Amino acid sequence: MPILLALDASSSACSAALLRRREGADDEVISRFELTPRAHTRRLMPMVDEVLAEAGIAPAELDAVAYGRGPGSFTGLRIAAGAAQGLAFGLDRPLLGVSTLQALALGAHLRHRYRYLITALDARMGEIYAAAWQCFDGRVECLAEEAVLPPERLRLPEAQADHDWVGVGSGWSLWDAMPADVQAGMSLCLPDQEAAAEDMVRLAADAFEAGEGRPAAEVQPVYLRDRVAWQKSR
Repeated sequence: MPILLALDASSSACSAALLRRREGADDEVISRFELTPRAHTRRLMPMVDEVLAEAGIAPAELDAVAYGRGPGSFTGLRIAAGAAQGLAFGLDRPLLGVSTLQALALGAHLRHRYRYLITALDARMGEIYAAAWQCFDGRVECLAEEAVLPPERLRLPEAQADHDWVGVGSGWSLWDAMPADVQAGMSLCLPDQEAAAEDMVRLAADAFEAGEGRPAAEVQPVYLRDRVAWQKSR
């Protein structure tokens, strides 16, 4: 069964997680998470060492490496991408980039059982990164694709607009700029939640088993600045 490592530095938080998939049992996940603004470079690799040591896993036993591919902090994304690519190159293992917005949705679903979520991150310059998701039984389905847009252009997916929506992520700190119908459709907002490698490694394990791992040189961070429309997933 596969063993994966994930690391993330896409926000003010820094995290690493190791997942060991077990047949007929729940996945074993060992993780570290810290709010470490401006200390990602110093803390990320020690976290990797810590989760490997706790699991009793040598780097050569990993089947794949994953990282938070964005959207998020440009500097943080580059730090995580560089570290993950270096590990994947050195071990000759596939690399997987995991959406920070999807990881936020999965984390809220697993911890609180929320089903309909709009994850949003503050993109600065008067914009947010956002996507909409439906979650069920530990799975996350995209309802509106990731995009960067002004908060006043955010919309609820039309077909699911009557559900109880939960907003997750720093983008919801721009609540006052959200349209009135979006505000009316939200049952709860959690603007302080951060993406975590613990959730990314679960998503990465599913992607790896689906054959989505790629050579390290081919995986790049996602910044979204060239995608400005709120679109439904195909």
